[in-house]
Order: sequence, then structure tokens, then C-alpha cells
Amino acid sequence: MKKVLLPTDFSENSINAIRYALEFFKYEACEFYLLNVQKVSSFVSDDLMTMQPSETIFNSLISSAKERIERLIKDMETTYGNTLHTFKSKVDFDNFIDAINQIVSIEHIDLIVMGTRGDSKIDKRIFGSNTIRVIQRCDCPVLAIPQDYKYSEIKDIAFPSNYYTEYNSEDILPLVHMAEKYDYTVHVIHVKDAEHLTEYQENNRAFLDACFTNINHSFVELNEGHLFHTIDDYITNSSIDLLAMMSRKHSFLERLFVTHAVERFAFNLKVPLLVMENTGDFYLK
Repeated sequence: MKKVLLPTDFSENSINAIRYALEFFKYEACEFYLLNVQKVSSFVSDDLMTMQPSETIFNSLISSAKERIERLIKDMETTYGNTLHTFKSKVDFDNFIDAINQIVSIEHIDLIVMGTRGDSKIDKRIFGSNTIRVIQRCDCPVLAIPQDYKYSEIKDIAFPSNYYTEYNSEDILPLVHMAEKYDYTVHVIHVKDAEHLTEYQENNRAFLDACFTNINHSFVELNEGHLFHTIDDYITNSSIDLLAMMSRKHSFLERLFVTHAVERFAFNLKVPLLVMENTGDFYLK
């Protein structure tokens, strides 16, 4: 049974992502973990620094969140009535990322599904939305759902690669299993940065070809251009339903000052984004 983590702050954005997940896995046995992470406000924090922690405050916050999750679960059970799906409620009083990493580890979560608002303002790029922070710092594949995006049947997936990454077959298993199970077509997209591939690139391309042996897939060469706009145009013109990308964990300084391709897509994409961790070697040009 697949285990899926659904973080929620009870916003329309997070609930939309939950609904997408239930539709996405409607034919698959899943255990959904609805997680709300309570964060102490600065007002309460100041109070707690000058007195004994109040069990009343803590219990009140946790109890209220638990009740809201239970109501949300009941609503989902009533609306979808899918006997393949079971739900568990989780409330934590912790740092958001720490709480997610803890439940991923303890419950052996296979996938995190959450919404992204698509805000690309500079303050968001520096400090990161919750979705970007999860992508950067959590050890689990993430499926990010754009704000207001409604589920539609998936047929085609785009998978960009510059072929400079030495892939680990374990890293791309979420994509392989998904495409095999539901007979999706995978478009491996390469945006040219030179006239010909190097031998190193050819080897990595061949490795991907072998990984996708049992999947209907093609290799697409696009003319050199701005990475985001080139791939975004292909997604629109080819009616792509989902974008899958690899991501590497970034250091604090990288997260602070550098906007990586995955973050750029997560902020601006119009279709869902599946992000898988890349643990393989990366060849610098």
C-alpha cells in the first residue's frame, strides 16, 4: 500500500492539493497522512519564555487542529467514498520541515503531495515557500500542485535532462513505476547547449533509455534557449500533463542566494511537478 503525506494548513490551496491526490490515486490502495504543523506565534513564544509552558495553550492548539483534520477527513470520505483509501490524522508542534522529515522517516512515506502558490517575488526566492523548502530539505519525492489546478487524466509526462547527471536508477523509480502502472508516455527533453552530445552525455542518455525500457518514451531535442521558457512552451504546445524533474539537496548558502531550475519551475509552473532527489554524480562542463 502506498503511503502519501498531505501537509495542510487548511487553506484552499492545500485542500485543492489533497483533492488532486485523491483523484490521482483513485485506482490505487493508499494510506493518506493528513499533517498539520502548529507553530507558536511570537506572542505566545514571548509568554512562554517568562513562565512555565502552558499545557492549556498547547492542548488547545493541538485539539483544535485535530478536530479540523478529522472534519476534513470525513468530508473527503463522504465526497469520494473510495474504499481503497484510508486516512490518518497527524498534528505536530514543531518546525515545519523537521515535522515532515520525522513523519516521512517513521511512517516510511512514499510521496509528499502539496500545493504551491506560484509566487515568484524576490522575497519568496530568498526565503522559500513551504513547498520549496520541502523540495530542498526533505528526503522524499514531492508532487507539487499549482494553485487552483484541477485534476485531469494524465497521459504525457515531460522529463528534462541535460545528460550531465549520472543517474541512480533508485532515484527515478517513482517516475518509472508511475509511468509503467498507468501507461503514461514520457518525453525526455534536452535543451541543446552544443551541436553534439559528449560521450559522457551519450552514456547518461543511454542509461535513461534502459531505465525506460518498459515505458512508451521519446527523446526530444529542443533548440538552445532560456531553459524555463523553452520547456514551458513545449509543455503547452505538446499538452503535457505533468513535469518530472530531479533535484539535488542544496547548502544553506545555495538556498539563500541561488535560484535553481527546480525552484523556478515550482514557482511558475502551470501543471503539477514531480520532484525526485538526485543522488548521482554531476559532471561540471
